[in-house]
Amino acid sequence: MDEKRKVILITDGDYIAARTIEVAARRVGGSCIRASRGNPTPLKGEQIARLILKAQREPVLVMVDDRGECGKGKGETVLEYLVKHPDLQVLGVIAVASNSETNNGVRVDFSVDKDGRIIKGPVNKHGCPEPNDHKLLEGDTIEILQELTVPLVVGTGDIGKMQGKDDWRFGAQITTRVIREIMVRSEE
Repeated sequence: MDEKRKVILITDGDYIAARTIEVAARRVGGSCIRASRGNPTPLKGEQIARLILKAQREPVLVMVDDRGECGKGKGETVLEYLVKHPDLQVLGVIAVASNSETNNGVRVDFSVDKDGRIIKGPVNKHGCPEPNDHKLLEGDTIEILQELTVPLVVGTGDIGKMQGKDDWRFGAQITTRVIREIMVRSEE
């Protein structure tokens, strides 16, 4: 393969997140791997990679979800596989905050809050900025990011929710903003 497929990985895969990500993919002119939807992720990395390589538009948005499982769950296993795949170029990972306190969290390059603002630190599940002394975004399916090299890790609240500000029926505003920001920064 001459050119690597451009991919954005998203650490959420429930029904609401999937609807939101599908809307955001259309808004940015990309593709969404619908078969990656699930809580936890239902497919193996090899299966998802094949679907990515067949996608018609880029960036290709892929959902990975552990369903809160401690340690390396299905979503993190898929995430690791895709980041290391030789035919894929991961532009960034959207790290979704949750109420999970069973993990260590991850440092983000920046976050997009529920109002669409870019902030330096992490946000919580509702998309609200965390206090300045809070350095890590907590969520499931993100611990593996500490071991991987990806260009950008961007934090955001619970996709499709964030107090109604990311509702897919109203254009998935926040998720679209995060994806566009990753696309712009990947071209710099």
